[in-house]
Amino acid sequence: MSLRHRDGLGGRAAVVGIGATEFSKDSGRSELSLAVEAVRAALDDAGLAPADVDGLVTFTMDTNPEITVAQASGIGELSFFSRVHYGGGAACATVQQAALAVAAGVAEIVVCYRAFNERSGRRFGSGVKEREPSAEGAALGWQLPFGLLTPASWVAMAAQRYLHTFGLTPDAFGHVAVTDRRHAARNPAAYFHGKPITLADHAASRWIVEPLRLLDCCQETDGGQAIVVTSVERARDLPKPPAVILAAAQGAGRKQEAMTSFYRDGLTGLPEMGVVARQLWRTSGLAPSDIDVGILYDHFTPFVLMQLEEFGFCGPGEAADFVAADALPLNTHGGQLGEAYLHGMNGIAEAVRQLRGTSVNQIPGAARSLVTAGTGVPTSGLILGTDG
Repeated sequence: MSLRHRDGLGGRAAVVGIGATEFSKDSGRSELSLAVEAVRAALDDAGLAPADVDGLVTFTMDTNPEITVAQASGIGELSFFSRVHYGGGAACATVQQAALAVAAGVAEIVVCYRAFNERSGRRFGSGVKEREPSAEGAALGWQLPFGLLTPASWVAMAAQRYLHTFGLTPDAFGHVAVTDRRHAARNPAAYFHGKPITLADHAASRWIVEPLRLLDCCQETDGGQAIVVTSVERARDLPKPPAVILAAAQGAGRKQEAMTSFYRDGLTGLPEMGVVARQLWRTSGLAPSDIDVGILYDHFTPFVLMQLEEFGFCGPGEAADFVAADALPLNTHGGQLGEAYLHGMNGIAEAVRQLRGTSVNQIPGAARSLVTAGTGVPTSGLILGTDG
C-alpha cells in the first residue's frame, strides 16, 4: 500500500545548479568525460566548487561510478552516494534521494548526474539481444518469444488498447509530437532546433510498431546532465534563484513489471504514475490548476497523454484534445522527442529554467513546475517552485 498522508520532505531542499554537455548523436568521447563536464558545469552554475560536494546520485544504468566521477571532477570525500533503478523512471528519484540526504543531514551538497553515449554506443531502442538470468528477465520471457523485443513494441500494446477504448486514431498522438517539436525549434540546445513539424508530418512518418510512428518515438542521444541539490537555507546564499522541491515521490503500481505490465486489469493508464501523482498533490497541497508548466517524460507520445490523465489535468481519453488546446505549457525545452533523450534529466533542468525565468520558451510568471520520470516502469516525479 502506498502512502496515504503528506510526507515531510516538501520545502526542505532546493535545486541550485544545472549543467549539461552538448546533445549529439556522436559525442566522440567517453561517458566519464560527459559526466564530468556536466557535473562541473552544474557546480559552476550553482556558484560552488567541487570541494563543496559531499554526495552523488545517479542511475543503476550509468557506467560512471560515483567514486570515479568524484575523483575526475575534483570532488573529495563523500558522505552519501546512491543509485536508482528502472532506467528513465529514476530521473526525478535522483533528486528525491538528494533531497532526503540533505533533509536528514547526511550530506550538504549533492550532485545528481546521468551521462551516456546512447546513440553512438549502446542504443536502448535496438531492444533486447541478450540478458543475464534474473527475475526481471524471466518476466520479459513471457513477451520476447512472441516478437516484443523493443521498447516501442512494448508501448504499442498499451497504445493500441488506449485508442480502441476511447475510439481514437493514431493521429491523437501527433499533438504531443507537434508541441514538443515546436518548442525544440526555438531551443538552440535542441537536436531538432529550427525543425518544427506539423500533424501532417506526423501522419506521414513511417510506422515503427503500429500504432506508433517514427515521430511518436524519442530520439537517441549522446550527452550528460547534472543537477545540484542543497538545503533551502544554503540555497538562499547562492547566486541563482533556487528551485524549491515542494514535493518528490516514487511509485510502482500493482502487478508492475518493467515496460511489460500487460496483466493488469487495464492497459489505458499508468498506475505507477498515479501513485506518484497522489503523493505529489498530497505533499505539495497543490492541484493541477496550480501548475504553470508540465515537463512530462516523453519517450513515447501515448504515455504523455496517459500521464496527463493520471495527474487529473483531464479525464480518461481526453488528453489529446487537452494537448491540442495548449491547455498546459508542455515540454518547453522540446522534450526527449525534440531536445535530447537524457533519461529525463534534461527535463528537470528545464523546469528549473522556467522558475528562474531563463527558458528559451519562457512562460511568464512561472512559479510551479511539474516534472515526471519514465513511464511503463517504476517511476518518480517532482513539483518544483520558486522560493516564497
